[in-house]
Amino acid sequence: MATKNQSAKLLTRYIYKKLNRPKLAYSPQRRTTVLRLRIITPRKPNSARRPTIKGFMSSKKKVLSYLPGAGHTIRRHSKVIIRGGGARDLPVVNYTCMRGLLDFEPLRTKKRRSLYGLKRPLESITHVRRRYRNLVD
Repeated sequence: MATKNQSAKLLTRYIYKKLNRPKLAYSPQRRTTVLRLRIITPRKPNSARRPTIKGFMSSKKKVLSYLPGAGHTIRRHSKVIIRGGGARDLPVVNYTCMRGLLDFEPLRTKKRRSLYGLKRPLESITHVRRRYRNLVD
């Protein structure tokens, strides 16, 4: 049987659980307006130039977010959707922008489309290519 102090300790442990991504505030994603584009270099063993944005979220908070993939057309005042989980070797960057949503266009060079459920391009479907040859060319 737990004592009164032990049971009080157990209750507070579950009530005051710390959020991993506090700026999302229990939301899976948030819409963000880009305020500034930045290039950040990673921590000690790695060296690169990683693109990040400083954004203003729809919940009136400012956040630093990572732009994944090669190349982008993000400018100031662009709209992006961010989710939790940043780049591991970038300090302070705890959020990631989602490709293929709003102004952040999808990555065209990769074959993987399943991460954000992008539609298959018409050129890659063989039966459509045969049927609508004059439209695709």
